[in-house]
Parts: sequence; structure tokens; C-alpha cells
Amino acid sequence: MKIFQAVAGLTALCAAIGAFGTSARADTLPDAIAKTRVIKVAVNSIYPPMEYKDPDSGQLVGFDVDLGNALAKVLGVKLEWQESAFEQLLPSLATGRADMILSGMSDVPGRRDAADFIDYLNSGAQFYVLASAAKDVRQPADLCGKAVGTSRSTSFPSDVATWSAHNCAAAGKPAISVVGTEDTAAARMQLKQGRIVAGVQGSETLPYAMKLEPNTYRPVGAPFAASPEGIAIAKSNPKLRDAVLGALEKLMQDGTYSAIVAKWGLQSSAVRQVTLNGGAAAH
Repeated sequence: MKIFQAVAGLTALCAAIGAFGTSARADTLPDAIAKTRVIKVAVNSIYPPMEYKDPDSGQLVGFDVDLGNALAKVLGVKLEWQESAFEQLLPSLATGRADMILSGMSDVPGRRDAADFIDYLNSGAQFYVLASAAKDVRQPADLCGKAVGTSRSTSFPSDVATWSAHNCAAAGKPAISVVGTEDTAAARMQLKQGRIVAGVQGSETLPYAMKLEPNTYRPVGAPFAASPEGIAIAKSNPKLRDAVLGALEKLMQDGTYSAIVAKWGLQSSAVRQVTLNGGAAAH
């Protein structure tokens, strides 16, 4: 009987602790989310390995998906993934269709007017060419005067134009001709077709493309225009921002973040601490 009572007491204590933990997490969330236990997440699922559709199962997978699910577990909520065109991601926050964006979005100053960014990964624009062609391109300066393609919906076209102004025009060389494409996959296709000499995409995604197509692409130079990638949350929702920031810090402390980074081969892009809008995170 005493053993039974002890077990029963321990069970009740664990249940109380669990209830307290759930309550504590709920208290950190905005009222609407604490009530529904759902966070609506906007995502553009065409950016492997960050987020993409598995060709076999059709399921949404990737680094951001795993990270989002881990954050949801800490916060005690479920995620409702909402797929969207990249250019509609930030507007979805303004209209309330989404609570946050977790989609490999670069944290650049021009976007901070609309949202706060919890920075969780490092990225940088990266030139690349076909491994079997463009033998005259050995360094980025060799691209001056040539056509370079990149996704028009990202910050990369502006990054390339700025790089060209500083490294081509300033040296008396012709500027790079920036060719906007539908997405990074389209840029790689145009490269294979010979319509452009080089492409540009995120330094965290190029290794994945090279793994999928061995001996096809060759990076040129080091990444440039480095910027962090961030989880975007509307400035009008600081309570959710702080809750997600705290959950991410917990994942970094308990090793979950490192495990997800290793799963997707993104060790070179991992951050050592959480930052907010490009600076130190403050609570």
C-alpha cells in the first residue's frame, strides 16, 4: 500500500510539474496563440536544404522545418505551415495571415522596418560557375562584364550590383550584367544552357546543390555580402518574438540546434549565439 501511495504521489507530482511547465510556456506566448496552441508559419518551399518538398513523399522537409518543429516542442504548440511565394512572405505578417516567417530569409536592414529578425544562421552571396566550363573564371573579378544570374526575389541581385560597382566599375572594368531569374534552380538551369556565365546563391545552399549534382558546379571566391538569416516576426508582436528567441536559446544550450545543423551539413553556417536584428539579443 505504501509503495502504491508513493507511486501515485510521484505520478501526481510529475503531472503537476508538467502542467506547470505547459502553463509557464503559455504565459510567454501572445493570448491568441496561447489559446489555440498554434503558430502560423509562412514558408517558401523552394530553397533546399532550408525548405523544400521531398520528391518521394511530397512532404515539406529541410533545416528550417526541423528547427521549427523543435521550437514548437519547446513552446508547447503546433505549427501550421503556410506555403507562399517569397515576395508574399513579409506581407503575410502585416496582414496577420502568418505569425512568423521561417524560410531562410536574410536579415537585411531594409526588411527590419516590417519585422524583427531572430538570427539563427549565417549566409553570404556566393558566385559559382559550371565545373566543366568558364575556365577563364578563376576569381570573382573575372566576372566583370559577364552575365551573372540569380533569383530576383532575393537580395542577391542588389548584392551583385553593389559588388560590381566596388570591384568592376571602380577598377575601370565593365560592370556585371545581372540577370534576374525565377529562383536559384532557374539560375542553375540558365547556367547549364549557356545563357549566363555564372550564378549566385546563398553560401549555405550551394554545397547542397553541389552534393545533388556532383562535379557540376565550382564556387568562385569566398562568399560576399554576408548576412544572417532570421526568423521574422512582426514588430507589433514582441511577446511572440521574445518567446521564440528564448526557445531558440534553449535549443542551442541543450544541443538540439547543433544536431539539426549536423543533420543538414550546415556546420560552416551555424551561429554560436542568438542575435536580434543583426546585434546582440537582449531580454
